[in-house]
Amino acid sequence: MTNQEQQLLGHPKGLFYLFFAELWERFSYYGMRALLTLYMVNEFFTWMTDEAYREEVSFGIFAAYGSLVYATPVIGGMIADKFIGFKKSIMLGGILMALGHFFMAFYFDTDVLGFDKLAINNFFFYAALALLIVGNGFFKPNISTMVGRLYPEGDDRRDSGFTIFYMGINAGAFLAPLACGYLGYEYGWHYGFGAAGIGMLAGLFVFMRGMNSGVFGDNGNQPKEFIDKKMYGMRTDYFFYLVAALMVPIAAFLVKYNALEVLTEGLHLHSALLSLLGLVILGILGKKMMELSRMENFRLLSVLVLTLLITVFWSFFELAGTAITLFAERNVNLTLMNASQTNAINPGYIIFLAIPFSMMWVYLSKTQRNPITPIKFALGILQLGLGFLVFAMSAQYMDVDGRTPFMFLMIGYLLLTTGELFISPIGLSKVTELSPKSMTAFMMGVYFLSSSYAHYISGAIAKLTTSTEVGTTPEPGFMTTMIEKVTGFSGAATSSTAEGVVSLLNYTSVFTQVGIVAIGMAILAFILTPVLKKWMHGVH
Repeated sequence: MTNQEQQLLGHPKGLFYLFFAELWERFSYYGMRALLTLYMVNEFFTWMTDEAYREEVSFGIFAAYGSLVYATPVIGGMIADKFIGFKKSIMLGGILMALGHFFMAFYFDTDVLGFDKLAINNFFFYAALALLIVGNGFFKPNISTMVGRLYPEGDDRRDSGFTIFYMGINAGAFLAPLACGYLGYEYGWHYGFGAAGIGMLAGLFVFMRGMNSGVFGDNGNQPKEFIDKKMYGMRTDYFFYLVAALMVPIAAFLVKYNALEVLTEGLHLHSALLSLLGLVILGILGKKMMELSRMENFRLLSVLVLTLLITVFWSFFELAGTAITLFAERNVNLTLMNASQTNAINPGYIIFLAIPFSMMWVYLSKTQRNPITPIKFALGILQLGLGFLVFAMSAQYMDVDGRTPFMFLMIGYLLLTTGELFISPIGLSKVTELSPKSMTAFMMGVYFLSSSYAHYISGAIAKLTTSTEVGTTPEPGFMTTMIEKVTGFSGAATSSTAEGVVSLLNYTSVFTQVGIVAIGMAILAFILTPVLKKWMHGVH
């Protein structure tokens, strides 16, 4: 019986092995993500006495880490597509990521064997981030591509299947901040990081069980022409394992160098590399398009436009790991959870909403009322913008300490979540459907690269919230007027010297501007819909 013939709940059985493998991998990623900014601000960089400066450096490292995490899938996707297959790439990535999480669990309060404790801690910290960056590059694009390969072309279950898979992602993302956040706050940050590593090992175990049971069939095997072929005297797969190992110190250098960019305010290697990577990808795509049919080229162009739209979405959404988490810690009256655990709100909503959304897409398809993909993207960005306006509106109900009702955080996250469900699983599905089969994993990597640029942009936006100036009145204009109307701060300024009120003004001013820009981008997406529909050549 082939992998497509083995069915469970109306879907290929392999979907559910990939579901649980991704669940535990995302547990590891989001457990670490929930702690990282708070850990850097509250412990790792406490030797920096200027709190605003400490936040700026932490935001820079978080942005570099997130950016590189989503840049490496382009490389991992190309290597898997052509040389070693999806299965070996996923195993390689999972092992590297598990090592990275366990490296984060190391922290020394005293010197070790004559080595300065700061130098040792720096080594483990940056090596951990580098292992996670490289490992994710081999894991992330290839497991999503395997999901797409479970469904034949034109299968109406594809969007539904990706929505179910997306629920697995968010089940892990929901459990991780609760578990790792609790351990981090109650017992120490490094217990939380260690729990993330155990989650990654669980994901590897589930994936291996799926391979051994044969539910994937030939899906993800190494291309036959490279099984016995040698590269530079080594087996092809061993050669790329070595390449992955050599990528780790490079990634560590880039993250560390990004911290130096912030410290010196004069180095821009990271942004230059992202620009260079973008040019290289455009060159590769240009060459590939010369080999494709007219229809394939237009479909590929539609993928690129959708990728640009989702870059905008993630640029704002990824503030959840930095500015929104600190906003929750400093300016929200939290109930039943700490600031790191608020990262569970978004995936918690998705767990409850993913199946209803999946059923909704199937029902709308059957009744011929399912919106085409560009419309879904526009609606998703619109809801994101409204969510940020809700965060900002909470300032109208602040207490004397500048803290706002928890309800606004919950409602804002709900709108971010429904927006995400209109975009992210649908985008994954369409990349596998619109991309030529010979370059599906590569295009999945390009799609994930959108999050790389988004993290970089998000880091720049987050830094806008670190201002501590009091009594400064912004220049009159459209944005100043909108900030005043949404937040209730007269003239988008405050005369208060209370730390909480100043902090609230900083956060909600930025959130208002994000919301307005997002709504503008949603309108642009609606305008582009007729063109994209034509380019997609019948793909809904």
